[in-house]
Amino acid sequence: MLRILRNSVFGLVFLSTLLGAAPPASAAYPDRPVHWIIGFSAGGPVDIVARIMANWLSDRFSQQFIVENRAGSGGNLAAGAAINSPPDGYTLLFVAPNNAISTSLYKKLPFDFLRDTVPVASIMQLTNMLVVSNAFPAKTVQEFIDYCKANPGKISFASSGNGTSVHMSAELFKVMTKCDMVHVPYRGSAIAFPDIISNKVQLIFDNLPSAMEQAKGGNVRALGVTSPQRWPSVPDVPAIAETLPGFESVGFYGISAPKGTPQDVIEILNKAVNEALKDPKLVARLTETGGIPKPMTPAEFGKLVTDETEKWRKVVEFAGVSVD
Repeated sequence: MLRILRNSVFGLVFLSTLLGAAPPASAAYPDRPVHWIIGFSAGGPVDIVARIMANWLSDRFSQQFIVENRAGSGGNLAAGAAINSPPDGYTLLFVAPNNAISTSLYKKLPFDFLRDTVPVASIMQLTNMLVVSNAFPAKTVQEFIDYCKANPGKISFASSGNGTSVHMSAELFKVMTKCDMVHVPYRGSAIAFPDIISNKVQLIFDNLPSAMEQAKGGNVRALGVTSPQRWPSVPDVPAIAETLPGFESVGFYGISAPKGTPQDVIEILNKAVNEALKDPKLVARLTETGGIPKPMTPAEFGKLVTDETEKWRKVVEFAGVSVD
């Protein structure tokens, strides 16, 4: 009996030592700065939203959430950098429609986004807005379509890069209207606007925050939003679908991490982001950018990304566009 008790005690001590030597990943997470990679240039709509959320998370955890801008290749440079980082929760990726689009648009990606990442949290949904140079003659979506058809190949549209929602909104518009327009990709919409304002490029289907800012400043003219109905923050701007039934391109913003990131870290981050989306001050700031907060579980956000990937695959194939 004494030997059994002694062995039991030793066993408990050994077990507690093992548990103490391998605490769960969440025990002190985060205990150093977290890097959040976004695939677009500073000053653009994605950057604005990322920094709003990063500041809140920095305050929440008393650790810096550092936004890193790695523009290029439609956000794929950023995705690749995040995917190839250690899966420890200290490198995150800002997820947007470009990640769902690139899966089918780019033929030689060195990664599979759905396979090589895990969903963490949804932040918000956002529409795009069609804005044109003030020198452009069209004042409505119908006038735009009519002018485009009368001047095939003479109109150019900017985008924030190949495979972004800004690019594919225009491609969807081209397919549905049979308008012949030339694509001019930039490394972010903020870089494109000087050329749109000067009419070197005539238009852009930009994310609402920067498009709305430029339109309110009188630098460009807003013709329509890409959501199926009018968007709450700009109710005076018609939905393109009012003229072109069935047209829809609503974006999403969120967070993913490299595959293999500990589940408890994912749960900590998801809980924090969902808390942020209940904070009236943060919600007000997101609303100012034109977004609608959309808290989700990791599983719900993962399904959204999967569904969007399939949706845009169909558009890419129908439009016949690709990037090698």
